[in-house]
Amino acid sequence: MNPINSMEKKAKGLNRRIIFPEGEDERIQKAAKKAAKEKIAEPILITPKVIEKSEKLKKYAKEYSKKFKVSNETAMSIIKHPLFYSAMAVKLGDADGMIGGCVYTSGDFIAVCKQVIGLQKGVSVPSSFFLMSIPNCEFGEEGNFIYSDASVNPNPTEKELADIAVVSGETAKTLFNWKPKVAILSFSTKGSAEHPDVCKVINATKIAQKKAKKGIAIDGELQADSAVIQSVAKKKIKGKTGSVAGQANVLIFPDLDAANISYKLTQRLAKADAYGPILQGFAKPVSDLSRGATVKDIYGVIAMLCVWSKRWKK
Repeated sequence: MNPINSMEKKAKGLNRRIIFPEGEDERIQKAAKKAAKEKIAEPILITPKVIEKSEKLKKYAKEYSKKFKVSNETAMSIIKHPLFYSAMAVKLGDADGMIGGCVYTSGDFIAVCKQVIGLQKGVSVPSSFFLMSIPNCEFGEEGNFIYSDASVNPNPTEKELADIAVVSGETAKTLFNWKPKVAILSFSTKGSAEHPDVCKVINATKIAQKKAKKGIAIDGELQADSAVIQSVAKKKIKGKTGSVAGQANVLIFPDLDAANISYKLTQRLAKADAYGPILQGFAKPVSDLSRGATVKDIYGVIAMLCVWSKRWKK
């Protein structure tokens, strides 16, 4: 079954409070209406008029003023922006998650979430993933993969790349109930090439392996074919291939160029469904959307975020 279809079934009846800072967008309205009808979510659609009438406006402004040491007047002006208002609602527990990006840029959306909601403990950077669902594919998780990071970090450092790998593995485990097999990709497989970019991946792998929780397998540096095809992994790797090479279901790309190009090629050439970018690494559930997102795309992300939010309810 397509993971999104499975996610939609799991989400029914959850009724999570999901806030939408772009409540005037017609696509958001249609997806939210469907989510409410299916009892997946209790959508909170934010518009300037909703904010002006909100009884929580003063509370949010006061919290912002206290946290960022600005005047009440400045805080009130800032918190009236739909992004800041929505993020504060999530921060203070008045919403279980936040979805945006149909109108606002990813950069603006991520910056506000990072400032107001913050990151998970021990995570140095937010990141994103795409769920790639590839038809007639025997590799990965029955043709499904997580690709990361395809939209946030242009050129992550060793530590940042390690964090992206660890968080992506946790996402695979907690959101999709996979046994994460995380491959950090390169143009080299286990020393087949020498270059500073290869060294970055090798060092990131070592950091990630030390940091990963039990049940999350991480390996690198691996070329893409060595990561997903066992016969290739056995040819290219001397000795034991381990539990990741040839079996990976989570692919970590060394930079944004590689990740973004790869997901778009997979989507177009393999006719794969690409769900995302879904943000990860934040202290609460939030998700960005493509400005070209369809109602179906948005509904799928709502379902995913509602299921994921159970992690924060435990």
